[in-house]
Amino acid sequence: MNEDVFNASLRRFLKKVGITSQREIEKAVRDAIEAGKLKGHEKLPARMVLTIGGVSLSHEIDDEIELG
Repeated sequence: MNEDVFNASLRRFLKKVGITSQREIEKAVRDAIEAGKLKGHEKLPARMVLTIGGVSLSHEIDDEIELG
């Protein structure tokens, strides 16, 4: 395994996950506030599930997102 290639590829993947996830969450929250489903001060439960084929990895992260 080439560590440099692996590391660069992993970083690209994680950057894509972080950026696209943030955009999707922001859009969903703004839409819910505009639709009256949220008031804008809630704490929302959040779960991220990461799966990687070929190595049988499944990792879950549970937390909450505070709107203020």
